Formats: sequence, C-alpha cells, structure tokens
Amino acid sequence: MNINTAIKEGAKFLKKNKIKSPDLDSELLLSKVLKKKREYVMLNSNELLDDENFKYYYDLIKQRSFGKPIAYLIGKKSFWKSEFLIREGVLIPRPDTEILVEETLKDYKFKKYANILDIGVGSGCILLSILKEKPFFYGIGIDISSKSIDLSRDNARKLGVKNRLKLIKTNVDNFCFGKYDLIITNPPYIKKNKIKYLEKDVSNFEPNLALDGGLDGTLKILGIIKKSSFLLKKNGKLVLEISNNQKIVVVKLLKQRGFYINKIIKDYAQNDRCIICTKI
Repeated sequence: MNINTAIKEGAKFLKKNKIKSPDLDSELLLSKVLKKKREYVMLNSNELLDDENFKYYYDLIKQRSFGKPIAYLIGKKSFWKSEFLIREGVLIPRPDTEILVEETLKDYKFKKYANILDIGVGSGCILLSILKEKPFFYGIGIDISSKSIDLSRDNARKLGVKNRLKLIKTNVDNFCFGKYDLIITNPPYIKKNKIKYLEKDVSNFEPNLALDGGLDGTLKILGIIKKSSFLLKKNGKLVLEISNNQKIVVVKLLKQRGFYINKIIKDYAQNDRCIICTKI
C-alpha cells in the first residue's frame, strides 16, 4: 500500500468514527510513523509502506478513532512560536491560552527583567514561551503533577531556557517561596459535573486534575487569588485564564483581595478568557 492509499483509508476510518479532522489527522499520524514532516508525506504519495510501518500506522489510527488526542499520539503540539513535547497525563496547550503569552509580552515590552511564577505549569507552554522571548526574565513553575514537572523540564531544555527556570513539585497552598513581579496561571476552571459533557478527546483522555475546578469552577481560582495576594510584590501583576462565564464572579473575588482589574481579554471566539490585574 502506498502513502496516498493509506491516508485515504485512514481518513475514511476516522470519519466513520466521527473524528472532526480525519484527513489532517491521517497525514499527521503517517508523518509520525515515517518520522518525516507532513510536507514529505503530501509530496511523496506514491511511496510504498512496509508492513511494519503500516501496522504502526493502523494502530495509531485506531487509537485516534477512540478519541485519543492527536497531540498525545504524535507527542508534540505547536504553541505560540515553538513546538512543545506533549505526553499523556499533561494538559494539551490550547490556542486560546496563547492570549496569556501575547498580553504579557505586550505589558512587559519595555521591561528588561522580571521574576515570574507559573502556577500549574503543565507542559511549560506559557512560562517557557515568555522566557524564550525575554532573555533576562527568570521563572519558577510549580505543579502537583510529577509528569508535568518532568515534561516542563524537557521542554525547557529543548527551548534553551533551562538555566533561567526552576521547577518545583508542590501544591500552591504549600508554596511560600519568594516574591514575584508577575504570576501567570491557567488553572482548572471546569465545573466538576460538566467535565463528562466535554468532547471525548478531553473528558476521556486529558488529566482530570487539570480540568476540575470544583462544584462552581472557581475553587482552584480562589486559592490562587489568595496565594497571589501574598506572593506578588506591590504593583505586581496576576494574569489569569478563566472560563467564558466566570468574569463577574472572578472579578469580585479579585477585588475582595485588593486587586485592581487592568483589563479583560476575549479569546478568538470573542469569549472572556483572560483577566490581567494588579496587586495594590
């Protein structure tokens, strides 16, 4: 079987199982199998696959048909201006989360130095993207997941920012180290009883720990706000990702803890997604 036929058969199988982007996913999975870029696969459609590669490809197609995210299957995900390693057990970066990076870089455009804390560092995509662009910024990333800490370390090494990063496995409630110019976080903010209704790619495969925000979705956010009021320097900023229906309640929580709301940023679907505020 040649590349073209394999991709068509794979896409057909994925489409039958209601996978949203069957053609693209088939190409990406075959690229993974052949250890080539997607462009190579598209330009060499008549190349024959050996039995071993076809068997591997079919196995990946089958896993994808069950809803396993493509990022877990190919082991990588593009975010901001870099490609990040991704592994099961760690939240997959979303395009909307790039807004946190974009807005932070705007606000700190003329700052030469900043000490950053990333609460719930995950794959490291937010913190490492900022460190990559700001060579005199330093960061600490904390997470209660060993898998996240290990993956962030590998990504920091890959992006060349390891010497400006410290990673600590800890719960935010137990973290009392240092004072920061900036705290940035994409916390769990999905209501506990809503997780099972998310797309199967998310609810069946991504870590519940990174999704579950408690009964009303703000449990973890409240803890982060409380701790940030202690960990931030005066006039330090908190950059916080929220769900599209949490603006009013989160703004209230922030004001109660002495934060001034600088701005609320909408995502690409025009939903409220990011709050930037200052400790006063």
